[in-house]
Amino acid sequence: MPSTATTAPTPGLTITDRRLGTYDRGIAGPTIVVVAALHGNEPSGVVAFRRVIERLQERDTPFRGRLVGLAGNLPAIARGERFIDEDLNRIWQPRRIERYADTPRDKRSVEATQQAELLDQLDSELERADGLVHFLDLHTSSAEGKPFVCIGDTLRNRDFATRFPVPVILGLEEQVDGALLEYINNQGHVTVGVEAGQHDDPSSIDFHEAFLSLALVSAGCVETAELPRYEEMRARLRAAGAALPRVLEVRYRHPVAAADRFRMRPGYENFHRIRAGEALADDERGDVHAPETGRILLPLYQGLGDDGYFLVREFARSWLAVSALLRHLRFGRLAPWLPGVHVHEDDANTLVVDRRVARWFAVQVFHLLGYRKKRDGGDHLLFSRRVEPA
Repeated sequence: MPSTATTAPTPGLTITDRRLGTYDRGIAGPTIVVVAALHGNEPSGVVAFRRVIERLQERDTPFRGRLVGLAGNLPAIARGERFIDEDLNRIWQPRRIERYADTPRDKRSVEATQQAELLDQLDSELERADGLVHFLDLHTSSAEGKPFVCIGDTLRNRDFATRFPVPVILGLEEQVDGALLEYINNQGHVTVGVEAGQHDDPSSIDFHEAFLSLALVSAGCVETAELPRYEEMRARLRAAGAALPRVLEVRYRHPVAAADRFRMRPGYENFHRIRAGEALADDERGDVHAPETGRILLPLYQGLGDDGYFLVREFARSWLAVSALLRHLRFGRLAPWLPGVHVHEDDANTLVVDRRVARWFAVQVFHLLGYRKKRDGGDHLLFSRRVEPA
């Protein structure tokens, strides 16, 4: 289906107000909060949100609840760069936020200041929400490829994410620290991260617009009949995801640092099939090989970023049904009684698992029970409970 965008999202987009728009007809309903361009070189979501809200306003569309759009890193957006001092989508740990709050403004990084301003707006919207909150974080990538969504694996996130006819990625939050999506999820809200395509591809705007339109309907804010191009946009997403697995799980993340001089080899795009041992990139040590067979996700083709690539594999939907049943039955409460497992002394939602036990009780078992791998603790693995919306 041809793109309806006339121009690509261009670097240096000028945004004078972090609030991209609000649509509220005064009728009780869910709140949808959209954040676009947490990375300054990803302006597609800004353009798409403006399209959506302008059409709602032009038609005076009936609407239940409230729609709010916020821009992320304004200085980075103006420069068309991923970030200025540090990645704004890697600093949302509560302790770090507290530390920044105690730091004089003139000694903060650019992103710490942006975070404080964005957090004020987010807190205001989340506090005023009467009903369920759906949070969408809009992104694009440096590589070409099909659109997809990623979630922290709660049952409500699953339900919302699977209404979009594109691949759903599980486990990305296990590999990345300090993401805004996880911060909002841990407050008990429904959260979905949206990857629409390559940064400068005009179709990324169209895909973001389609995601937003489907989200409005799925959340119960509007009826399909009130969105004239709804079926067209749904068909666009369905066509993009038609040949791909419906659910995939992240199996591996390849971390990189500037000193590594990491260079992804050309020709890879999201969901490209790769073989174990395949040379995917080069760094100062030589060839970078795939640790196992699967599909590549978010290969790094830009100067900034600490994720070289991710490796994903299809996750059987039957296991999703099993895990949903186990969580409904609260089997997770039994996890601390497994041999070699105990509750962390400082965090009741975190399990400490002896590595020798982890060989017998696979990581996937804890996933099924609603826990995510938090960090390597030397002789132990740490698993934290995913926060399920109330």
